[in-house]
Amino acid sequence: MFVDEAKIFVKAGDGGGGCTSFRREAHVPKGGPDGGDGGWGGNVVLQADATVSSLLDYHYRRHFKATRGIHGKGSVRHGAAGEDLVLKVPLGTIVRDEEGTQTLADLTHHGQRIVVARGGRGGRGNIHFVTPTRRAPAFSELGEPAEERWITLEMKLMADAALVGMPNVGKSSLIARMSAARPKIGDYPFTTIVPNLGVAKAGEHSFVLADVPGLIEGAHEGVGLGHAFLRHIERTALILHVVDLSGGWEGRDPVEDIRVIDRELALHVSELAERPRILVGNKCDTQGAAEASAAVASYAAEHETAYFEVSAITGHGVDSLLLAVGERVHQLRQEVAQAEAVEQVYAYEPRQDYSFRVVRTGTNSFRVDGTGVERMVIMTELGNEEAVAFLQKRLVKSGVEKALEEAGALDGDEISIAGATFEFSGALAADPEVAFVEEEPEDG
Repeated sequence: MFVDEAKIFVKAGDGGGGCTSFRREAHVPKGGPDGGDGGWGGNVVLQADATVSSLLDYHYRRHFKATRGIHGKGSVRHGAAGEDLVLKVPLGTIVRDEEGTQTLADLTHHGQRIVVARGGRGGRGNIHFVTPTRRAPAFSELGEPAEERWITLEMKLMADAALVGMPNVGKSSLIARMSAARPKIGDYPFTTIVPNLGVAKAGEHSFVLADVPGLIEGAHEGVGLGHAFLRHIERTALILHVVDLSGGWEGRDPVEDIRVIDRELALHVSELAERPRILVGNKCDTQGAAEASAAVASYAAEHETAYFEVSAITGHGVDSLLLAVGERVHQLRQEVAQAEAVEQVYAYEPRQDYSFRVVRTGTNSFRVDGTGVERMVIMTELGNEEAVAFLQKRLVKSGVEKALEEAGALDGDEISIAGATFEFSGALAADPEVAFVEEEPEDG
């Protein structure tokens, strides 16, 4: 099975900043705060799409970024959320982390989605920081920086059409004629021992074609490595049943060969008996082929199956076959796209982790690590004294100051959180009066 790979960098949209604003109207000289919230940043989403056949686009462009949230404004006008960036990938795409060790999702159904980078939360406007003792908060929150990461895409290609038939009927020659594939070709049975894949183009449509090794009677029971070969047909949308019009290997009857192969497919997986198919009579340029082709055409008409006679050597009839296969594959893709339900898959749980740890980095320096605590700092206007004072009280409420004191921090020690540096004060850790802090809003 062919595997295509790509490595891309995705960055969601940063959250919009909250607004610091006060109501200002005629005859209302002391209006209260009315700063709106910033909007959430857009997510980066991967979506499986039955009409996409390769990851080629992600080899030419590797960086993708969603739009940021809009900043809040006065008069309690909240910023709009950024738009999600939806990247379409083929069915069968496996999404892994940068190292390729952790599987985030296996997108096998049309419409299935995974959020690979979440947008940043919008900052809260100053209307959220009013308390009985703080009636006019002159600060708001900054927007949260978005997630960004490298991810690996690996596509286990599901062929659109599979060439099946008895050994030595010319499947390898036919796929070489129809596509850019260059399989091993020889005039003896079982030349092909592993499936070959080629990408064929017909008019406006392209499709993936698989050359499955020759099948023989008893293949469904494993005869001639039957199970190993038959499983490659299970996910194909269209079967191209190739027969030898020359009598070929052991002077076989092409109509009887059709019946044998159809029976083997049905016994392997019953659904394969109903799979859309096209009959292809190969080697139409050989002596006696006309009589055999007439018999196959009669069989095809009786079973209401499309039939094409071709020559993989001379190219006779191949263009017509290509156009028919391209059109049929496109039609089947559209049917899948319309019929399959959309399934949502998310790679990340809502971020509600407020745990942290204190690390001593020097004789008089410490660092505090933790997603929730770092987010508090990142979203604070560090140049605003009132905002910093509010942050300090939040850190006390979260237990950070107490944890630092227990770790041996002394007044004047340097404390680093999310790249920002503060001076430790033991008085804050012991302060029994901590201002009211609103509950953290749930991520969504």
